[in-house]
Amino acid sequence: MTDAAKLEWRAGEVPVSTRFDDPYYSLENGLAETRHVFLAGNDLPARFRDGFQVAELGFGTGLNLLACLQAWRQAGVGGVLRFTSFEAFPMAAPDMIRAQAQFPELADIAAEMAPHWEAGAQAVSLPDLEFRLIVGDARDTLPGWDGRADAWFLDGFSPAKNPELWEEGLLTAMGQHTAPGGTAATYTAAGFVRRGLEAAGFAVERVPGYGRKRHMTRATKGTA
Repeated sequence: MTDAAKLEWRAGEVPVSTRFDDPYYSLENGLAETRHVFLAGNDLPARFRDGFQVAELGFGTGLNLLACLQAWRQAGVGGVLRFTSFEAFPMAAPDMIRAQAQFPELADIAAEMAPHWEAGAQAVSLPDLEFRLIVGDARDTLPGWDGRADAWFLDGFSPAKNPELWEEGLLTAMGQHTAPGGTAATYTAAGFVRRGLEAAGFAVERVPGYGRKRHMTRATKGTA
């Protein structure tokens, strides 16, 4: 049986994992952080095309999915966005819906997705979205994934508190499941994460982070 996320609510309406003692998103502005780190960090929406595959380590509240789908729709790309997320401790539907309600800019998409969360869906098919949630330890589930990502959102909890999701072996598997020229972005600039990405075949750069985080990491997979 899968362990559910354990959380409490702080600073008003910010969910914090009690398992990892880390907030699910920025206390300053979670949506702005998502747009800065994961969308801009992967040069999105400029790279979007029909069938574009986003993969994510750490689904959490689903905020990144909603923000990405909104960007896709606003870009008017046409076709289908593919979004696959790996999550060991899925959040209960009422908590996801409560967390997503903190971002009124996403209200329409949140309302569209809410019935799927309430039904316990791990796959959602819409005219412009193919979403899949792969539940379990990513170290076990990612190697057997049949996809290759054009962009990775590396959004596990802090490497200091959740080191398992940043292990070199997992980053190597991630690299093996990345399309040539594919990218990855994460809020962390931890040295061992950057080195793990380099060992996995990525060219890595440290760039300005969001808010109080001075730096974040962008990475690009070689095309060879």
